Amino acid sequence: MKSQDIRAKFLAFFESKKHSIVPSAPMVLKDDPTLMFTNAGMVPFKEYFLGNGVPKNTRLTDTQKCLRVSGKHNDLEEVGKDTYHHTMFEMLGNWSFGDYFKKDAIDWAWELLTKEFKIDKDSLYVTIFEGDEEDGLERDQEAYDIWKNHISEDRILNGNKKDNFWEMGAQGPCGPCSEIHVDIRSEEDKKAVDGKTLVNEDHPLVIEIWNLVFMQFNRLADGSLEKLPAQHVDTGMGFERLCMVLQGVQSNYDTDVFTPIMREIETITSSKCGHQEEIDIAVRVVADHLRAVAFSIADGQLPSNTGAGYVIRRILRRAIRYGFTFLNTKEPFIYKLVNTLVKQMGDAFPELKKEKNLITNVIREEEHSFLRTLDQGLILLDTVIADTKGDTVSGEKAFELYDTYGFPIDLTALILSEKGLQLDEKGFNTELQKQKDRSRNAAKVETGDWTVLIDDAEEEFIGYDTLQAPVKITRYRKIESEKDGELYQLVFNLTPFYPEGGGQVGDKGYLEVPNGEVVYIVDTKKENNLIIHLAKNLPRSTDGTFTAIVDEKQRFRTSANHTATHLLHQGLRKVLGTHVEQKGSMVHSGNLRFDFSHFSKVTAEELKEVENFVNARIRESLPLEEQRGISYDQAINEGAIALFGEKYGDAVRAIRFGKSMELCGGTHVQSTGDIWHFKITSEGAVASGIRRIEAITNDAAKEYFTSETEAYKNVKATLKNAQDPVKAIINLMDENTALKKQVEALIKEKAQNLSGDLEKEFTEINGVQFLAKKVELDAGAIKDLAFKLGQNKEDVFIIFGTEQNGKALLSCYISKELLASKNLNAGQVVRELGKHIQGGGGGQPFFATAGGKNPAGIDAALEAAKSFVS
Repeated sequence: MKSQDIRAKFLAFFESKKHSIVPSAPMVLKDDPTLMFTNAGMVPFKEYFLGNGVPKNTRLTDTQKCLRVSGKHNDLEEVGKDTYHHTMFEMLGNWSFGDYFKKDAIDWAWELLTKEFKIDKDSLYVTIFEGDEEDGLERDQEAYDIWKNHISEDRILNGNKKDNFWEMGAQGPCGPCSEIHVDIRSEEDKKAVDGKTLVNEDHPLVIEIWNLVFMQFNRLADGSLEKLPAQHVDTGMGFERLCMVLQGVQSNYDTDVFTPIMREIETITSSKCGHQEEIDIAVRVVADHLRAVAFSIADGQLPSNTGAGYVIRRILRRAIRYGFTFLNTKEPFIYKLVNTLVKQMGDAFPELKKEKNLITNVIREEEHSFLRTLDQGLILLDTVIADTKGDTVSGEKAFELYDTYGFPIDLTALILSEKGLQLDEKGFNTELQKQKDRSRNAAKVETGDWTVLIDDAEEEFIGYDTLQAPVKITRYRKIESEKDGELYQLVFNLTPFYPEGGGQVGDKGYLEVPNGEVVYIVDTKKENNLIIHLAKNLPRSTDGTFTAIVDEKQRFRTSANHTATHLLHQGLRKVLGTHVEQKGSMVHSGNLRFDFSHFSKVTAEELKEVENFVNARIRESLPLEEQRGISYDQAINEGAIALFGEKYGDAVRAIRFGKSMELCGGTHVQSTGDIWHFKITSEGAVASGIRRIEAITNDAAKEYFTSETEAYKNVKATLKNAQDPVKAIINLMDENTALKKQVEALIKEKAQNLSGDLEKEFTEINGVQFLAKKVELDAGAIKDLAFKLGQNKEDVFIIFGTEQNGKALLSCYISKELLASKNLNAGQVVRELGKHIQGGGGGQPFFATAGGKNPAGIDAALEAAKSFVS
C-alpha cells in the first residue's frame, strides 16, 4: 500500500467514526511562547485540553507535521544513524475532547490496525500504565480489561511512568497512556527471542507504532495531580513507522516516503547505498533534513542566527556537512531535491507546491554560504594545527571554531584524526556546557499554578473599540525568570490590551485600582487561547473591578506602523509585481519591518516609487473598512490576501484601506491620514529571494526629518554657508584625493630613501640576514619596503614595527629559502610577537602582519624576534 493511500485510509476510517478531518497546523509556532515548533500532534489542540477553548467538533482527526530537534524531545543526533528517528515526521491522530474515552479509543485502534490495515495481531504487543506510588496512582486496570478482549493477556505488558504516563510538560494536562508496539522481525528471530522482552528497549524492529493517551489529570507546580473537569483522548501514530510495517520493510527509509528522495541523492552525488555505512547514514541524513527544512520554510520560518531560525539553519548545515564529508559534494546539491519532495508530498501538503521556488532558492543560498564557511574553517583549522604543540588540539580552540565560525566539531575531529592528532573532547564539552548553561539561565522561567478567581469566565478582547474598560481578574499566577525577575501573569474577563501576534507587539499600560494603587502592564501575550497580561506587581486585593488602560500613545504609533505595512505590501505589488508576497513582519511603536518575496535588489527608483505610492494613500485619508467574523472563504473570494505562515480559523477579520485588503488580527488607525508620513530607512536581503524593508511613520518620521534638517544646517555652517553645499563637498573631496596622492608619493619616496639606509643595518645571526626596526610608514609602504629588501639578499628575516592612530602594527617577511631550511613561518612569528602588543594576526608563511592596542610593546616585540633565528 502506497504512503498516500495509508494516510488517506487512516483519515477516512476516523471520518466514518464521526470525526472531522482538520488540516495540519503549521509546524512553526508563532503564538505559543512555550514552544518553537509543533513537536507532537496534540500541540494545536492545547487550548482545548486546558479548557481555554471549545472545538467545533468534539471528535477530530488529522495528520500533523511535527519537528523534534530541541529541548526535551531532541532526536537530531540520532537521525540517520538508526532507521526510525526523524527530525520532521507526520503524526496521525484521533482526538476526543470530553467525548469518548478509553474503550472507543482502544477498540477503534485495534479495528484499524488488524482489520483495515490487516496487521497480524500475533506481531502486536500493548503496554498499560503500571501505576506509581509517588503520584498515588494505581495500575490502569480499565485499559487492561478492554485490551484483553482483543489480545492475549501475555501480550499486555506493564509500563512505567516514563513510558506510559504522558505529560505535556512540567505542568499541565497529563494521563496514563497505552502504547501499541509491533514486532517486524523474521519468524526465526521471533522464535529465538521473545518479542515482549524487546518492547521499549530501543530495538529497531520492535517499535512503538501508536500511543493512546488518556488525558484525565492536571499536573500542578508542586508536582501533585488533580483531576481534569473532562476526560480527553489524544492519540499519535508515527506515519513513517506505519508505512514501514505495511510496506513490509525494516527501515522507515525503505518506504516510499523516502526512497524517491534517496534515489535522487544517489543520482546527484554518484553515491550508492548498501555498501558503506557512512554513505548510508549520510544519504538518510540528507533525505530526512531536506523534509524538515522545506516544511519549515513553507510554514514561514527562514534559516537565521536566532531562535527557531537557528534550529532550521543547524538542521540544514548538518545535512550539508554530511554531504561534504561522506558524499564528496563540494557544490550545493540539496536544493535540487526539492522537486522530488514536492512531487511526493505536495498533494497532501499544498504549501510545498505554493512555496516551491522560495524553498529552492533559500536552500541553495544557505548551501553556498555554509560551503564558504567550511572552506574558511579549513584554513582556520590549519592555523590552529600549526599553533598546536604536541598531538592534542585544545577543546577551547575547537569550540571557538564551532561557536564563532560555525565549523562542525565532528568535522574537526575527523580532520585531526587524519593528521594523526587528537581533539581534547573533554575541554570542548566543558566550553559547550558553559554556553548551554548561559543560554538556559537566560531563558529559565519558573511558573506557578494558576489561582482561579472566576471559573469558566469567557475572556473577550474589546481592544479594537476601546483603550480602557472596567475588568475583573479571573486568574493569575507568579512567574520568575533570570531575565525579568518576578512578574505576574493576569487574565481578565475582558481586555482592551492587544496580545502580541501577527508581527505586532503586545500593548503596554496599567490597571487602576479603586484604592489608588497602580499595576503596570509591561507586555501582553497570547498563550493557549488566553490573553495574558504581564504585570510588575499584583494588586493587594485581586477581587473587585479594576480599570484597564492601554498606553494610548504607544498603541497609536504601533497602529500607524501596522496600517503602513498593509499599504507597503500593496505598493510593492503594484511597483514590483504581483509575485510579491509578505514573508514576515515586525510592527513596533517606533518602526516597522516588512519581509517580502522578490528575486533582485529593489532599486533606488523603485523604492522611491513605493514610498510615493504609500504617501499618496496617506494623503487620500482612506478610511478603515473592517469586517469581523466573516468566513475565510468569503474573505478570500472578496480579494483579501492571506499572509504567509499564519494559521486562520473558520471566522476571520478582514481589513481594507482603499484597494488594500488583507486578513489581519492587528490594530489599525481609523484613517490612513493618521499615519502622517511614511519613510523607508533601509532595504536589503534576508535570504535568497527574500528582501526586507525597514521604515518609520508619524512621530518617528517627524523626528527623522527634524534630525536631517539639523544635520543639513550643520553641514552648511561647516562649509561657511556655501550656496551649493553639494558642490562644495565635491570640491573638498577632489582636494582630499589630490592631497592623498601627494602624501602617497612622499611616503614612497621616504621608503625608497629608507631602503638604502636599512641595507646597511642587517646583522647576520646563525646564517640569517636579520633586521628588526621601528619605522614611520603605513602598512602598504612597509610591505613594499620589506619585499624590496628581501629581493636583494638571501636568507632574509625582517620584522618591522610601526604605530598608527594609537595602534601597533608588526610586519614580518621571511625569504622562501628559510621557510624550509629553518622551519620558519611568518604567520606563527607575528602571532607569537603579537602578544607583546596585546593583539594577534596572521598571513602567508613568507609575509604576515599582526595588529594590537599596545604600541608601547613594539620595542619588546622587535627584541623578541631575535629568538626565532638565534
